[in-house]
Amino acid sequence: MPFELLKSEPVFQGHAFKIRRDYLKTPDGHQTKYEIVEHVGSVVIIPIDEQGNLLFVRQYRPAVGMDLLELPAGTRNGDEPHEACAAREVREETGMAAGKLERIGDFYLAPGYSTEFMAVFLATELIYNPLKPDADEFLQLEKIPITKAIEMAEKGEIPDAKTLAALFLARTYLK
Repeated sequence: MPFELLKSEPVFQGHAFKIRRDYLKTPDGHQTKYEIVEHVGSVVIIPIDEQGNLLFVRQYRPAVGMDLLELPAGTRNGDEPHEACAAREVREETGMAAGKLERIGDFYLAPGYSTEFMAVFLATELIYNPLKPDADEFLQLEKIPITKAIEMAEKGEIPDAKTLAALFLARTYLK
């Protein structure tokens, strides 16, 4: 027996996402409520240069109060196709355009409270062709050899979930 949606109400409208409150009837007949973050979706990109390095960005994340090492990523503009978003974001965040962009998987980022669905792209045949970064982005590009990046992830030195999930999905492509 599935959950039954009884009603849904808006709680907050932000620039990047909305929050709604859903009232549900559980399979055993009880009622409960959930606050859900509505997100248009996003991408994470695994850029690989000709020397076999992965291109990461280091950026300050206010929610956790620290700089994190992450694969380039970004939010779709409305109903922008995932591939177009990935092509734009890799240029904005690394300064490199992908001659080849291949979708290798996707996942829900935090399905316990969010609708955000991320598509994962492998970006190769990189050429210098930057786009201006978003006004609130202050990124430091870091090139890390594939084997070292995997080791860092395995040692817990990359605590960013989307980066870890993308590296896991890309493992067969990174050998």
